[in-house]
Amino acid sequence: MRFRPCIDLHEGRVKQIVGSTLQDGDGSGLRTNFSSEFPPAHYARMYRQDDLAGGHVIMLGPGNEGAAAEALAAWPGGLQVGGGITADNALDWIERGASHVIVTSHVFHDGMLDMERLQRLCRLVGRRRLVLDLSCRWREDGYYVVTDRWQKFTSLRICGQVLERLAAFCDEFLVHAVDVEGRCTGVDERLITLLAGHACLPTTYAGGVASMADLELIRDAGRGRLDATVGSALDIFGGSGLRYRDVVAFHARQAGTRAGS
Repeated sequence: MRFRPCIDLHEGRVKQIVGSTLQDGDGSGLRTNFSSEFPPAHYARMYRQDDLAGGHVIMLGPGNEGAAAEALAAWPGGLQVGGGITADNALDWIERGASHVIVTSHVFHDGMLDMERLQRLCRLVGRRRLVLDLSCRWREDGYYVVTDRWQKFTSLRICGQVLERLAAFCDEFLVHAVDVEGRCTGVDERLITLLAGHACLPTTYAGGVASMADLELIRDAGRGRLDATVGSALDIFGGSGLRYRDVVAFHARQAGTRAGS
């Protein structure tokens, strides 16, 4: 299990937002947990110093391209980038220093997975450069992928067969548990267990982490097969549940366990 850090960008600044409140319109319903005084490069340099490769730079809406490029320039090859990625701009982000591009909405159309778009993107950037964001919400009989700022349900239900099929077109999965994301109320153990049971690629779970106990739960319920990212609970993002230095130490212990196994 690895800790995957994040740099979430909104209106050009590093912020922590309850993702499910990010909607089109006047922004009156937006819930912001934290807005940083530091630029994106500050966090990228910190993650680089602590050797936390594979973190996510996420552009939450338009107007974040410059901030994302700044973060990537501070650690070329060390960070992934997502948010508005399409076949038209994916290679540009690779050239700007992203190790991978993260994609969701572009490969869905009218609520359906668009295999033609996914295959085209895979050919364009290469499977080893592509991360599929399968962020999801529970509805009736399972977890369904949601797109367009997590507001629209698709017909794609997360299951072992789906994950195995999609693994042929990407290098990793990123899965936000949207119902708990940004709320610091605890993780979605049911989703963690589902993902761990079918982890055929490196998979990062995100959502609801509030304490070290939550990270340990991800490790144990995830059978060591899942990585984790933490946002609003971290002290570097104004949180009180987790100290960044403690999470880095936790990451190092897990790496030591893997090396010794």
